[in-house]
Amino acid sequence: MILNSGEYVHIIHRQLFPGDAQRHFAGTVESHEGSLVRVKGYLFAMDSTHSQFVRREQLRTRVLSLNDAVIVNILPGHVKIDQITYTHRPNGDIHVTDGTNWHFDITHL
Repeated sequence: MILNSGEYVHIIHRQLFPGDAQRHFAGTVESHEGSLVRVKGYLFAMDSTHSQFVRREQLRTRVLSLNDAVIVNILPGHVKIDQITYTHRPNGDIHVTDGTNWHFDITHL
C-alpha cells in the first residue's frame, strides 16, 4: 500500500452523476489492507443553499476503497486536521486550510 498509517489525507469523492452529493474527507490513516483504508477525521459536504463546503462537526471513522471514484491528496505532517476549513475565494477558487499559512487549492470544482 502506498499510504502509511499516521499520514494525513484529503479525499475527494468524485461525482459520477450530476445529482451525486459533493463530499470530501480529511483525516488520518489508521490502517490499510489492499485497496481499503481506514481513516479517522471529518466529512465536508456541499451546502447547496450557500454553494459552500461545510465541515460536519462529528469526528468519524470510515473505511474507503481507493479506486478511481476517489482522489487522494497526501497532506503535510504539520497540518492540523481538526482545524481544517474551506475558504471560498471571490474568483470561485476554494482553499483548504488549517488556519496557518498552509493551504491548497481545489481547482476541480
